[in-house]
Amino acid sequence: MNDHAVCLEGVTKSFGGQTAVSALDLAIPRGAIYGLLGPNGSGKTTTIRMIMGILGPDSGRVALFGGDPGETRRRRVGYLPEERGLYRRMKVLEQLVFLARIRGVSSRVANERAMEWLERLELADHREKRLEDLSKGMQQKVQFIGTVLHEPDLLILDEPFSGLDPINQDVLEDIVREFAGKGTTILFSTHLMDQAERLCQRVCLISRSRKVLDGEIGALKRAERLGVVALDFEGSRDWLDLPQVTGVDETPTGVRVRLREGADPQLLLEAAMTARVRLGRFQVVEPRLHEIFVRHVRRDPSTEPVQGSVS
Repeated sequence: MNDHAVCLEGVTKSFGGQTAVSALDLAIPRGAIYGLLGPNGSGKTTTIRMIMGILGPDSGRVALFGGDPGETRRRRVGYLPEERGLYRRMKVLEQLVFLARIRGVSSRVANERAMEWLERLELADHREKRLEDLSKGMQQKVQFIGTVLHEPDLLILDEPFSGLDPINQDVLEDIVREFAGKGTTILFSTHLMDQAERLCQRVCLISRSRKVLDGEIGALKRAERLGVVALDFEGSRDWLDLPQVTGVDETPTGVRVRLREGADPQLLLEAAMTARVRLGRFQVVEPRLHEIFVRHVRRDPSTEPVQGSVS
């Protein structure tokens, strides 16, 4: 467990008759950008709250930096919850200094860091305004600053880009990558698969309280890289009239051939050779993370709800 920032073993959590998290195993390596992914209501937020010690599991074990998630270890975490928790009547700079101070940062350092971040995120001119007088996007950026001011070893971001426009989403994505480059472990929770695909090195996909997939994104894609082949060639398509081919789609440079599940793309090469087709391109197309997730949720009977499910 000491090699991991977070480790869950057989963790289950229920509320009344509803199961939020069911027998979850999770290991987040130190220094990784790790995605906890799934649709709304799948159990992501409950899992994060157990990691933070806000909730205790009904069974199983949660370890944070190799031990129980007590106060000392939690001080090494920067947690941006999905439900934002700012003091709306406090001024921006005053609030940021307060948040840093309760995490052990001196007043002088807290002021310096807060002003640096406010300048970077173009909020310096609003430092004496109350939070309630800022737009939702500005409030979101202030809360992000408050999450990172104490320079945490683990950064937990639960739906961090909610309320941000595309430009500010890009800014925060760059900042997340900077933290990762310095060795910070990042747990990134979202239901937006394309965003996770841009940021994360490893992911855990969950649905209806259960884990569906877990692993390094590249390895998951290679394992799922069956079913679609991109082809460029000249001449008739008659040779593609095969029982394993379910469809042929036009592209600007050629076609994408869809195969039946389990069909080997090699059969297309064999058919091309038999038909003496000259291929300019033959590429097995990697699926998007969204496609992988949807495929496994639909096919896996273990993802059926266990006495209902909650987020």
